[in-house]
Amino acid sequence: MCIAVVNTVVEERDSDAVTLTVSDLKSKPELTPDPAGAALTGNTVTLTCRMDPSTGNWDSYWYKHTLNPETEKKKTNSYSLKIDSVSDGGQYWCRAGRGKPVYYTQYSDALWVNVTVSPKAVLTVRPDERVFRGETVTLRCDIKWGGDTEWTYRWEIEGTNNQYKNTVSRTSTQELSISSVDLSHSGKYTCTGQIHTQSSQRSDAVTLTVSAEAQASVRVSPQPWLTEGESVTLICEVSGSSKGWTFSWFRDHDHLSDSSRGAGGSYTLSPAALQHTGVYTCRAERGRPAYYTHNSSSQTLWITGVSASVSLVINPSRSQHFSSDSLSLSCEDQSNSTGWTVRRYTDKDTQTCAKRTGSGCVMDSLSTSDTGVYWCESESGEKRHPRNITIHDGEVILESSVDPVIEGETLTLHCLHRSTNSPILSADFYKDGSLIQNQTTGEMNITTVSKSHEGFYYCKTERGQSLHSWISVRVRGQISVLKILSFLLAASPHLLATVVLLYKCYRARVSSAEDQSQYAVTEEETSI
Repeated sequence: MCIAVVNTVVEERDSDAVTLTVSDLKSKPELTPDPAGAALTGNTVTLTCRMDPSTGNWDSYWYKHTLNPETEKKKTNSYSLKIDSVSDGGQYWCRAGRGKPVYYTQYSDALWVNVTVSPKAVLTVRPDERVFRGETVTLRCDIKWGGDTEWTYRWEIEGTNNQYKNTVSRTSTQELSISSVDLSHSGKYTCTGQIHTQSSQRSDAVTLTVSAEAQASVRVSPQPWLTEGESVTLICEVSGSSKGWTFSWFRDHDHLSDSSRGAGGSYTLSPAALQHTGVYTCRAERGRPAYYTHNSSSQTLWITGVSASVSLVINPSRSQHFSSDSLSLSCEDQSNSTGWTVRRYTDKDTQTCAKRTGSGCVMDSLSTSDTGVYWCESESGEKRHPRNITIHDGEVILESSVDPVIEGETLTLHCLHRSTNSPILSADFYKDGSLIQNQTTGEMNITTVSKSHEGFYYCKTERGQSLHSWISVRVRGQISVLKILSFLLAASPHLLATVVLLYKCYRARVSSAEDQSQYAVTEEETSI
């Protein structure tokens, strides 16, 4: 057996040369913030400790306010600073280190992080937070902030419809416009402003409610039946929404050119005249382009003429009556007692009194359906002396004059019980919902009545509460000489001439007496 031995010779070579450079001075990192400028609370600022890339890998050490041993070491050269409050601002430094034992660079120049309280966005909505399908809605995000900073805006919607749940959108403008809203746009809306990577505080949520359709309604104050010369106000309202509406009024379907188009939606007739009688409706509109509600239900106004010769006589003479009681009404005309008929308007229609006795009307057993307005109507259709009559199923009614009270006279109210039909002791009296008098006699007196006493009155006892009655106060006035002359001329030209002659004679005698009185006084003064 032969064994061969081979000798291997390994040649040793030198490594590549490494150049070691030793600087006389320690390196100094550069500290920069992102974003630059003032920091807003609620946001994050990133600090970067940057070394010359040619000097190798370094760990970063971070310091705040003072150079203390409690430092924070990070492998990377960036530090995320969460700004929760103003106290998070201040001076920051960094330095780099490496090796074991650690070799440290110089500290960076101090960096001031200025912290400002983040402004809160304010969200407003036009025309209202409660809108109707088809309206145009504009949401606006406002941020009170000094300077010329340009904000961008972030909108968040928590909708009631799944497809809009937690929807997020961005826009460079302050306004978010929805040209024709529908039910799916209902929800909670919020907004925030953004400057680069920083955000304002989020606005309070605004709940947008979209309803199917808008309906106007009309009501009247104080009552729809009145005599010419009195005042009445019609009020138009939109159910569920009150902002931004203007109103149009119609009488007998004709647009009223003098419509009150203010936001209040009121239309006042003062004084009311015969030609104002009619069926009134209203309509509301708002926005651009205009959105219109449906027309309101109708409200009838009846204005009747003043006639001293015709009156509606009610027996018993009061505005409230118990159901099952009897009531008689008649028209009294000093010149023609047979030319007038008792008519009434209830919640159903206008009709002549069912059971008539000549020009009168007898109602043997009243019911609540007999509640309404009663008046005298001539054969030619003239309406005079309207009066409200209310029928109550309860145990208590308010006894008050069916006619308006003359200013300066005494108003007397009683609280009556069904079984006795006499005043009840210990009755409370109310005006427009407020307690005005507590009596132990069941009676209340206002000795000198004025216009301020007009209103809705009712009484309350332990046995029940009456319905409300409108007490009207008429200003005491003088009869117009022109009206008297017109009446006399219509009656007889000869009678008018006689009255004028008598009036001239009367004035002549008065003037003569005044002259004699003046002369007598002069003589008396002279003798003194």
